[in-house]
Amino acid sequence: MKSPDDYPVSGCGLGLRRGMFDAYEEHATAMAKHIDFVECAPENWIGVGGRWGKRFRAMVERYPVVCHGLSLSIGGPASFDMDYLAQLKVFLNEINAKSYSDHLSFCGDFGQLYDLMPIPFTEEAVHYVSGRIKFVQDVLERQIAVENVSYYAAPGQEMPESEFINAVIEEADCKFLLDVNNIHVNSINHRYDAVEFLHAMPAERADYVHIAGHKVEAEDLRVDTHAAPIIDPVYDLLLEAFKTFGVMPTLLERDFNFPPLSELLDESQQIRRIQTNSRD
Repeated sequence: MKSPDDYPVSGCGLGLRRGMFDAYEEHATAMAKHIDFVECAPENWIGVGGRWGKRFRAMVERYPVVCHGLSLSIGGPASFDMDYLAQLKVFLNEINAKSYSDHLSFCGDFGQLYDLMPIPFTEEAVHYVSGRIKFVQDVLERQIAVENVSYYAAPGQEMPESEFINAVIEEADCKFLLDVNNIHVNSINHRYDAVEFLHAMPAERADYVHIAGHKVEAEDLRVDTHAAPIIDPVYDLLLEAFKTFGVMPTLLERDFNFPPLSELLDESQQIRRIQTNSRD
């Protein structure tokens, strides 16, 4: 079981979203009391200057920051955008990013698809994706983390998703970003046991955890929206993760349908209670 010093950050974090910046700044004291680190998407901030650049810099100077990418397209067929990787490397160093991650998926085919598409769970894909992760790590001169994603189809599947994730992370020698909401969503959409899947995750490689809300589209369909409150079964899965692997830093994701900041801070307090109770 990892010690707290093995993680890049600690406690409970919150994603930086432009639609919430006024609330962050207006309630800076409450933020400082409840939030230990922040997360940003580099694509949204690289090269941003002026008023927004100043607001962003003030925030990442106030808190430890981790970066979670949106467009690396780790499993995609197109070559990496080397100009973007060069900009990303500078950006991560400039803001002293404690960690950088992206999704174990692809989002482009010589152009952005603006969605996260599933990589086929095959041995061939394991080698292909691992090679691409190694390449990015060499360019950035740092280990990166990859996140288990939500998906709605599994084309060409030849192995279980958990086996695929473990094989990629082992071969690439990279880190892991554990998303418990995605496990819950996938367990319903693809009819598997969420706790069993969680226990199969490579937690010894974990950097931190994502937790979020989702949409109930139908009895047998959940959509990962990051636009709703966290529900009890997802909190329960977070508790199970801590019981199994030890307490890990946890990032609350909210990307749309923003509530008052006080509601997000209440959720952060629930995360913190689970962390504290798991240590007792």
